[in-house]
Amino acid sequence: MNNFAMIGVAGYIAPRHLTAIRDTNNMLLGALDKFDSVGILDSYFPNANFFTEFERFDRWVGKLKRKGTQIDYVTICTPNYLHDSHIRFALRNHADAICEKPLVLNPWNLEALKEIEDETGNKAYNILQLRLHPSIIALKEKIAQSGDRIYDIDLTYLTSRGNWYFNSWKGDANKSGGIATNIGIHFFDMLTWIFGKPHENIVHMSEPDRAAGFLGLEKARVRWFLSVNDAYLPEEAKQTGKRTFRAITVDGEEVEFSDGFGNLHTRSYEEILKGNGFGLDQALPSINIVHDIRVATPIGPKGDYHPLIKAVL
Repeated sequence: MNNFAMIGVAGYIAPRHLTAIRDTNNMLLGALDKFDSVGILDSYFPNANFFTEFERFDRWVGKLKRKGTQIDYVTICTPNYLHDSHIRFALRNHADAICEKPLVLNPWNLEALKEIEDETGNKAYNILQLRLHPSIIALKEKIAQSGDRIYDIDLTYLTSRGNWYFNSWKGDANKSGGIATNIGIHFFDMLTWIFGKPHENIVHMSEPDRAAGFLGLEKARVRWFLSVNDAYLPEEAKQTGKRTFRAITVDGEEVEFSDGFGNLHTRSYEEILKGNGFGLDQALPSINIVHDIRVATPIGPKGDYHPLIKAVL
């Protein structure tokens, strides 16, 4: 049994991590969040210590160490811009870090984390759960057997958010990294994992509520469109009351992966605990992509662009 601590236990993603810690037969000793609406702990680890101030949490971790109790893993579910700092906290306390996407906002942050990994011997792991999805694994195996063929891909991910989104850290590009980072990075990771390294990254549109572009990979030409605006949902989704629509087509054929997400965080923890987690090197390609999207100047609908751009203009 390993001892866990968690930073960021009040957010919507935290229950998946609490479930993973519990279902892999480990123990959460303490958690930190500046928000105190964390009654969910009662359903998982009611005896866990809870802190709303980082300084008290830090002191508690140090006191545990002096008494001979080591925190083995720190789970990090905080706003994106804080991940780097909280990973460094975990590593310097000789714990491995398990962090939600994106691991960090900028590629150079990974360089600094690598140095601390080398100093401490501990590791930072990223939750890249799409790499564990059965349909995605099957697609990777299929593409690996296709030789030098280049595929045409359309990626569409629409996940509606209300007005609160733009008044939270998620709507602040300096804190979230912008929409491509906040809701797109898992898909960019998945596509580079399957279709290879990027050689071209063009941004056609970049707005607070939507972004679109073209990504040239070793084995694919990818047109992508991401949005948190429900205006772009297809009619069939609106009529059934759905607030999210995701679709990936490969040469016009849709990849079905709407199911199978239920236990992917637990599967991620199982692999990490076996020493097979996704570390800094695996996180780097998608972090490079979203960083380049963030700093790019959009060129408008030129060249090969996603068809939804026409509906937006």
